[in-house]
Amino acid sequence: MVSGVDRENQAMQRAAQLRQELALHNARYYVMDDPLISDAEYDALFAELVKLEQEFPLLATPDSPTQRVGGAPLSAFGSVRHAVPMLSLNNAFDDEDIQAFDKRVRDGLETESSVDYACELKLDGLAVSLRYEDGKLARAATRGDGQTGEDITANIRTIRSIPLTLAGAVPEVLEVRGEVLLFRKDFERLNDAQREADEKVFINPRNAAAGSLRQLDPRITARRPLRFFAYGWGEIRGSLPGKEARADAPPFDTHMGMLDWLQELGMPVNRERQLVSDAAGLLAFYRRVEGLRASLPYDIDGVVYKVNALEAQRTLGFVSRAPRFAVAHKFPAEEATTELLGIEVQVGRTGAITPVARLKPVFVGGVTVTNATLHNEDEIERKDVRIGDTVVVRRAGDVIPEVVTPVLDKRPADARKFVMPTQCPVCGSAIERPEDEIIARCSGGLFCAAQRKQALWHAAQRRALDIEGLGEKLIDQLVERGRVHTLADLYTLREEELAGMDRMGEKSARNLVESIAATRTPPLGRFLFALGIRHVGESTARDLALHFGNLDAVMNAAEAELLAVPDVGPVVAASIFRFFAEPHNREVVADLLRNGVTPGTEIVVDRTAGPIGGKIFVLTGTLPTLARDDAAELIRAAGGKVTGSVSKKTHYVVAGADAGSKLAKAQELGIAVLDEDGLKALLQS
Repeated sequence: MVSGVDRENQAMQRAAQLRQELALHNARYYVMDDPLISDAEYDALFAELVKLEQEFPLLATPDSPTQRVGGAPLSAFGSVRHAVPMLSLNNAFDDEDIQAFDKRVRDGLETESSVDYACELKLDGLAVSLRYEDGKLARAATRGDGQTGEDITANIRTIRSIPLTLAGAVPEVLEVRGEVLLFRKDFERLNDAQREADEKVFINPRNAAAGSLRQLDPRITARRPLRFFAYGWGEIRGSLPGKEARADAPPFDTHMGMLDWLQELGMPVNRERQLVSDAAGLLAFYRRVEGLRASLPYDIDGVVYKVNALEAQRTLGFVSRAPRFAVAHKFPAEEATTELLGIEVQVGRTGAITPVARLKPVFVGGVTVTNATLHNEDEIERKDVRIGDTVVVRRAGDVIPEVVTPVLDKRPADARKFVMPTQCPVCGSAIERPEDEIIARCSGGLFCAAQRKQALWHAAQRRALDIEGLGEKLIDQLVERGRVHTLADLYTLREEELAGMDRMGEKSARNLVESIAATRTPPLGRFLFALGIRHVGESTARDLALHFGNLDAVMNAAEAELLAVPDVGPVVAASIFRFFAEPHNREVVADLLRNGVTPGTEIVVDRTAGPIGGKIFVLTGTLPTLARDDAAELIRAAGGKVTGSVSKKTHYVVAGADAGSKLAKAQELGIAVLDEDGLKALLQS
């Protein structure tokens, strides 16, 4: 008879063996594309490991493949500061661009000889960073703005092609960068499942991959068949046998050598890569891939060229947010011809009327297109597009498909010109077009259901009122059922009525009511931004709050007073004045106040007074004690202005740890640079 201790030891040994086998089979399937066993055999091994870990819970280690199912939902994504910035690439579109790139490289390296380039596919997915510590996956993040991304570790752990533990000798820290994507066949299956569940289908594989990675519930991500390919690295710290590894000195001296090494560690690396020399080699690779494009199992939107020698890369360096040693050679926008069946109009949040072409379905740019934008009435006239025409439709990447031109020699005799309707198709209000504008607009304001839905979604977003749980589908239900007409109605919603909505349970209803209640005392700037005043973005709303101090002062301000607000010109001032002159909008604000919403007040700041009055600041890097948003608020409260980029107009750059190109540009332009202590001293002076 086997004792309990012996049984546990046997289970421990078998679990370790199963984890090793499953890791091997994952590598054979995802890295080498050469599986050793069938899916059914893999599933049997996986099920055996699940059973053992259920019987002996302590065996369920964090790097076990069974832990890819996803944990509890998150309330929000945390932010991650990239130790090495995730830069974008400059684009090239024709042969001349590539020849010029090769010449710039040779000039930069001061050589007449040909240069070796690593050529890869430009995968159409989402760029991510994977941080491994002592060979184990510790953190994953999106690219974000290149300096800071979102923490998506829980979601990344669900992707089978990403190893939770690296194979072989590894440095103390290794940050692997790559692309998360969906294969076309997996995308079609996912959309089939979405339709069956009566859920929204995705436009294309890239959008599906991005949407899957940004799920707050990792269990949803786990059900999505995402893949990963590594294409580079960021921070490297530690050493390998015989090799010193640092961020500026990786363990191998070529890009291709590094990719081979990453593959040896168990990372999937795309096999369609090639080492070539000079511009002719680059263009030959491009044309070969262009011919392969349709047969690939995934979408690409071009190819990428990188100088292969890492020492040469360091010599060439960077310009702005892009490296000098690399370029993306993009495919031209895809076009197709189809029939224009009709032209309808859509109503946006601000009432903008956009003509939309209804097309006979046509496959272009990786998706089946049935609608395409026609931009505005003048554009239709300029292109002479008519209903019944055969038209050229263009789509490039994520760009909304557009009608390029009619095929005039195929125009039927009964082709009809478009006539802009005089009434909104949603609410029946008059459509008006000011003499000095090219955009026609519905005059219905928040009375219009289309504008209402968009306005509610706008108000709920994180940068406005931040109402968690108020999604697009719920807004649709609330508006279509006539329960919510204005923003103020949200504050009258009850748990019991929300629980009766589609896909809403008691817990979700309770959480939403609590989330709405938590927004009853918003900062004045956020409240103004949430109102959705045309031309008033987040920054302008904040400037209005700091200038006037309270809601009444903003609402009752004359145009001349509004013009005194920094960066508010005649167009913006007129828009704000017209908004608050509209009785309906004033009634919405009054209803909000009656329902317990109390916007905060601000200390009115004389932006011309004090040491930083009217001065422009740029923040970069990580400050010792102040979060960047907190530092920005302190600057604004003292009359300063915070912008995102360094220019000749910038007065101060506040730099913390890991400051990047903004600091370099400030030094280049001779702009004063402050640390956190210097900023505090300036604010107190």
